[in-house]
Amino acid sequence: MFELPKLPYSYDALEPYIDAKTMEIHYTKHHAGYVAKLNDALAGFPELQKKTVRELVEELQNMPDSVKSAVKNHGGGHFNHSLFWELMKPQGGGTPTGELSSAITATFGSFEKFQEEFTKAAAGVFGSGWAWLAMSDKEGLKVIQTSNQENPISSGMRPILAIDVWEHAYYLKYQNRRPDYITAWWNVVNWDQANSNFTAH
Repeated sequence: MFELPKLPYSYDALEPYIDAKTMEIHYTKHHAGYVAKLNDALAGFPELQKKTVRELVEELQNMPDSVKSAVKNHGGGHFNHSLFWELMKPQGGGTPTGELSSAITATFGSFEKFQEEFTKAAAGVFGSGWAWLAMSDKEGLKVIQTSNQENPISSGMRPILAIDVWEHAYYLKYQNRRPDYITAWWNVVNWDQANSNFTAH
């Protein structure tokens, strides 16, 4: 059975940028819902229950047709949110650390240019989805968008940094002002975790 991971901080720890009520609902209702529905979908597939959620999402194309949508939506939702919580922290923000800092500058020209491109991608996601900084073995670092709960690892890329731009991630505080939410989010980014994601192989 897949389980909801422990949130690495309290619901109000990211205030004033991410409000406590949004964090509570996002974690206990949305993320928990993905976990429950993934477990329901895989109830008759003991061999799939043995895999990690990362393996399920990585191997999406090989999933049985009867559970492929559930793995993409609920497995992806579980994996994406587990990653997302770790990529934020109290007193976060600032600029990248370690090898990731050098790679961002080499790829985009400067941190500011990367931040501008990432912000534009996040603001431009149509409907529900995510913006990512992802690593491709062939193309290096790229800023990409995904719809709904899709993830770069299903396309053979490694997720480094992510922002959830589903309305449930920001609507209580920011209403329809997604750009304001994105601007605030930069203040809670956990660059140490992003760097760890970059250096992990």
